[in-house]
Amino acid sequence: MTGPRLKQHTVHARGVTYGFNGLVELMAKATPLRSGDELARCAATSDAERAAAQWALADIGLDVFLEEMVVPYEDDEVTRLIIDSHDRVAFQRISHLTVGGLRDWLLDVAAGPDPVAAAATIAAVTPAITPEMAAAVSKIMRNQDLIAVARAITVTSAFRTTVGLPGTLATRLQPNHPTDDPRGIAAATLDGLLLGCGDAVIGINPATDSPEATADLLALLDDIRTRYAIPVQSCVLSHVTTTIELIERGAPVDLVFQSVAGTQPANSAFGVDIALLREGLAAGRSLNRGTVGDNVMYLETGQGSALSSGAHLGVGGQPVDQQTLETRAYAVARDLEPLLVNTVVGFIGPEYLYDGKQIVRAGLEDHFCGKLLGLPMGVDVCYTNHAEADQDDMDTLVTLLGAAGVAFVIAVPGADDVMLGYQSLSFHDVLYARQVLGLRPAPEFEAWLRGLGMSDAAGRVLPVEVDQSPLRALTDKVGA
Repeated sequence: MTGPRLKQHTVHARGVTYGFNGLVELMAKATPLRSGDELARCAATSDAERAAAQWALADIGLDVFLEEMVVPYEDDEVTRLIIDSHDRVAFQRISHLTVGGLRDWLLDVAAGPDPVAAAATIAAVTPAITPEMAAAVSKIMRNQDLIAVARAITVTSAFRTTVGLPGTLATRLQPNHPTDDPRGIAAATLDGLLLGCGDAVIGINPATDSPEATADLLALLDDIRTRYAIPVQSCVLSHVTTTIELIERGAPVDLVFQSVAGTQPANSAFGVDIALLREGLAAGRSLNRGTVGDNVMYLETGQGSALSSGAHLGVGGQPVDQQTLETRAYAVARDLEPLLVNTVVGFIGPEYLYDGKQIVRAGLEDHFCGKLLGLPMGVDVCYTNHAEADQDDMDTLVTLLGAAGVAFVIAVPGADDVMLGYQSLSFHDVLYARQVLGLRPAPEFEAWLRGLGMSDAAGRVLPVEVDQSPLRALTDKVGA
């Protein structure tokens, strides 16, 4: 049985003809080099082939992405979600453009004199842009292009704090502990709060997915929040089915977490489908625990997740590049109107993003594509210890993301997550980014910091004598 007939794309350059078998191969070959695509055997074999693919991709009309699927419509519910939810009316504004034309249009809008008008102009076409269009245009953009356009886009979300406002940089305070020890978690939480972190979420990766253990952690975080009247949201990153069960039991759930991916088989590997995720959204909203908004979903993604589960094949059985699949995950995310979405950019390992250069590029791509698709996009600026990367690379990436208007980043004590065994940002790395780039915490959280004398009028965190802080009792009373 033969597969579908794929449209051939060719480019002639310096006496050489480069041919690409359908949109799947063209997108893969146009992608900046990364180890995951080499592992999947879909990467360009030379810089010349990559440049030729980018040249050909730039001339593809945006309407082609509505006709030629990357992953078959009939086989994949993520593809069906993308196509069925596409706004054809909004698309009329950009339907005449090619991928290269979309790049030029975005840069022209971003360079305009009125930031508010620029953000509104891009927001008007966000429902018209499919993940594949966003991925395609990112492949022909330089890093500075990704930063300039992402900075021009404003996407906000809210629960107890407002995330994504221009001029702010929020944080997930990640107080993980290898044994979920309450005092260890409380100590890490105290450390983060004293350094002005936690305004996006205080979120724990539990050591187990036991409903009982998860309920205990939820109660711990809720006790800390209510005892000190902290305007934050908490989350224990258990599976969505565990969270739904705990909501039914009356546990103090703020946010519903789940990892998501860009193909139906990859989501199946996570134990979810779109219907289940929508059930989680409804369950979270039923509690009405938000004070300034009702965005209740917290979603994580990461380049390489589909490949790592063998769920990366597209039309004609061809491997789809990992960045395109990552961007397709954002279609799942925007269907759920989340409070937070972040890519754990270097977490999966060097098999997918080999070194600091690839991690930096992927972080900027993911952030750009997420914001272009209308998501409150954050990044876990991170790497594993067997990758060819170090904290200098993370300093570079957090600075670039801050300039690009990232909604939030993740921070852990000492930049070292002792439970998950990887390197991220420290709390003081966030203070550096805010200071250098003139950014502030979420407004509701900043008001709380000022009320306790922990920040000044410019939003800068002030030195605090720990023994004099009312938060010091946080660790003393845990377990009492």
